[in-house]
Amino acid sequence: PPQCTLGNTQQGEDMLKSLIKNGEETPEPLRAQVTGTLPAWLQGTLIRNGPGLFSVGDSEYNHWFDGSSLIHSFTFSNGEVFYKSKFLKSDTYKRNIKANRIIVSEFGTMIYPDPCKNIFSRAFTHLCNVIPDFTDNNLINIVRYGEDYYASSEVNYINQINPVTLETVSRVNYRNHIALNLATAHPHYDDEGNTYNMGTAILGLGRPKYVIFKVPASTSDAEQKKPALRKVQQVCSVPFRSLLFPSYFHSFGMTENYIVFVEQPFKLDIVRLATAYFRGVNWGSCLKYDKDDITLFHLINRKTGKAVSTRFYGDALVVFHHINAYEEDGHVVFDLISYENTNLYDMFYLQNMRRENDDFIQSNKTFSPPTCQRFVLPLHIHKDCPTGSNLVTLGDTTARAELQADGSVFCRPDMLFKGLELPGINYKFNGKKYRYFYGSRVEWSPHPNKIAKVDVQTRTHVEWQQEGCYPSEPVFVASPGAVEEDDGVILSSVISTDSKISPFMLVLDAKTMQEVARASIDANVHMDLHVGGASPWSW
Repeated sequence: PPQCTLGNTQQGEDMLKSLIKNGEETPEPLRAQVTGTLPAWLQGTLIRNGPGLFSVGDSEYNHWFDGSSLIHSFTFSNGEVFYKSKFLKSDTYKRNIKANRIIVSEFGTMIYPDPCKNIFSRAFTHLCNVIPDFTDNNLINIVRYGEDYYASSEVNYINQINPVTLETVSRVNYRNHIALNLATAHPHYDDEGNTYNMGTAILGLGRPKYVIFKVPASTSDAEQKKPALRKVQQVCSVPFRSLLFPSYFHSFGMTENYIVFVEQPFKLDIVRLATAYFRGVNWGSCLKYDKDDITLFHLINRKTGKAVSTRFYGDALVVFHHINAYEEDGHVVFDLISYENTNLYDMFYLQNMRRENDDFIQSNKTFSPPTCQRFVLPLHIHKDCPTGSNLVTLGDTTARAELQADGSVFCRPDMLFKGLELPGINYKFNGKKYRYFYGSRVEWSPHPNKIAKVDVQTRTHVEWQQEGCYPSEPVFVASPGAVEEDDGVILSSVISTDSKISPFMLVLDAKTMQEVARASIDANVHMDLHVGGASPWSW
């Protein structure tokens, strides 16, 4: 179980309750009060996304992940920091605000027709839900296709935003460009600026499949009137191993030559999804974890689209975030954060978040803490290798890949670190051998109260923390011309339960994890999920 201790229990309770308060827009740039010294080279805008509106009128969402997207930005310019935030003006948001109540279903909240409507209107609504048309409340991340920025979640809709003004530009439907029903909000970007992403094709011609696709860097329209997705290219597809139970995936790995896809036994039940509306359950309940199943590891050559024929597999696990992946001496190494169950999602139901802190901890003793693990897959297997032998020949890991009698390979991970989520790296090392990753420490609850830097070479870590403060996902920004991997700063938006401490943007020296500056903001800043960077920062 996680360490269920906290210096101040009241702070934990205040934190839980503050997370589910409706956020507010700060539409005009607000100058922050900077203490310390910002690096002169730190110029650009950090954009963050997350749930910020949990009730409309007298109606309320059931789950924290359902809240309407509130996008906020921190612009660094000549030693100053300016803050701004705006709600994503999605179709979902506009419809809810116009009706003054929640009328669009979300992942954890199923909405039914107003009983005051006539029978024909209600019947039409029921028919439309035979095949659900998902919300476009894109609250998870900010992704880049070409030179365009989009608020994204995991459905077929994304919303383009202006990274300077935070205005919502237009809604784009993946299905108008590629046959997808779901897509991740965690794409990868290569050195040329091309974007790689994955999605799930449930409905359409042919067998249901996972689809890997690429959006070229040069696809943007100069006048921004045409979506970047118009030049999308399918790299390959992978059929479901179970026709009606596709694996859920939140992210994937990418090396110089390969896509790493983890087909986990955390699955979407398509029949339950199609009938959820009529059975009176939410879409989140259609995800099920089969602890007795296995996990498959797929390697797909991202240049040829061909999958490695070896069947790699391991024990059951749940994974949301990959850390990094790379190739070394005939192996593919990939690091991810795994769980032993799916209880993490249940903890974020608002009814659970409203509990007193001691009750919250007691009721979530079965919470599986996140574990950072390393898997190693050998690319070349000699026919004369004895069954049961370890095929991993790298000297810096205890990960194993054991040859089975049928030619498949059973993979056992190397444990890197426990109790860290929302990982980030120096993205210049994405797909390359690396040494450091950063993340949010998760000890007593799913809400982070520390930032950690992990050294995977020495297996040590360094932390930043301040009493009563809760930092968001750390973001690494490299110094200009940096050679060393950790030459740069860490940025994190921090909120506090102490009324004397205003929300602030924290700037840490990435080498030492010591604070170099903070920019305090006289505004209501919400806890967010993920991040995007606007020029000149790279991804």
